[in-house]
Amino acid sequence: MVIAWRNIRGGLRVPDTQIYMFIQPIMFVVLFAYVFGGAIPVQGVNYREYLMAGIFVQTMAFAVAPASVGLSDDMHKGLIDRFRSLPMARSGVIAGRVISDLASQFVVLIIMMICGVIVGWRVHNGIGPFLGGVGLMLLFAFAMLWVGALIGLAVGNPQVAASAGLIWLFPVIFLSNAFVPPETMPTVVQTMAEWNPISAIVAAGRELFGNESIIVSDAWPMQHPVPAALLWCVLITVVFAPLAVRKYKAAASK
Repeated sequence: MVIAWRNIRGGLRVPDTQIYMFIQPIMFVVLFAYVFGGAIPVQGVNYREYLMAGIFVQTMAFAVAPASVGLSDDMHKGLIDRFRSLPMARSGVIAGRVISDLASQFVVLIIMMICGVIVGWRVHNGIGPFLGGVGLMLLFAFAMLWVGALIGLAVGNPQVAASAGLIWLFPVIFLSNAFVPPETMPTVVQTMAEWNPISAIVAAGRELFGNESIIVSDAWPMQHPVPAALLWCVLITVVFAPLAVRKYKAAASK
């Protein structure tokens, strides 16, 4: 928690970074709602309500970038060497980064939801499922932050970390049901989209928020999106959190 508070205070002292981080999700909401929305018709649903869960999940996935850049910057500046001399758990450095970035993502999620309400997004399932949807988005962000931590520790410098943290995400996100139904895709691509973890989490978000969705697939993640989304989040965390801690211990022991 000490490391988390150190990172949060550092972010507050550089308001430009926070401002740009908050502007990006607003830009995505406006672009897809008012610019691309008219060109991407989804029969039988209100596209702006269909869209918002995809925007939420996309932005939570983009949490990979600040985590990777932040840890890579600490490694590059030699801060990790200073932490090594302190009587502290080595996993605390990464966990502190993850917690501070998760707090930032929570603020970003609130801003996006406010923007969503402005463009026409509504929640129809009541407060309980709504809070469940918010929790799911943050759980996914938590899982992705561990992926970002591993990338940040594995690459050489913050500039490379910024690219490595995002370049692989774009095809994963667009090869999903975030913006268009998988049924519109070629058969092989459709199957990949149906089993994409992004698709399960987006579908779960739509279900919890009570937003309109069209699911004609027989794939298990599409028929049971909430348990599938939870399983994916747990699996990503279980795989990447130990790998990130191991990578940090290896780097700190050099």
